[in-house]
Amino acid sequence: TEPWTALLPGLDPTTMGWKQRAFFLDPAHVPAVFDRNGNGGPTVWVDGRIVGGWVQRREGTIVLRLLADVGVERRAEIEKAAADLQGLLGEVRFTVRFPAPIQAELLA
Repeated sequence: TEPWTALLPGLDPTTMGWKQRAFFLDPAHVPAVFDRNGNGGPTVWVDGRIVGGWVQRREGTIVLRLLADVGVERRAEIEKAAADLQGLLGEVRFTVRFPAPIQAELLA
């Protein structure tokens, strides 16, 4: 499989579809990515693993927080994906209905 990165929205089936998540998410990162009810917030993926989270701030900026070291090259790919998403959304604003702790931190 080719290397890939993605920014997935909150409650995405890819994130939410598994009770046992260790194969795509370090168990230590679960409290940052999922709220206490088990709702997954917007996530950053690299090669089939959740490596962080993201949020759109009120002014439209997409802000990232990585929970794992992905290296300089992969981080640049993630930052480009965030810039592309920000450009695609333009003036559209949204809020996450069930923000995970990582989104709350990024909005503070």
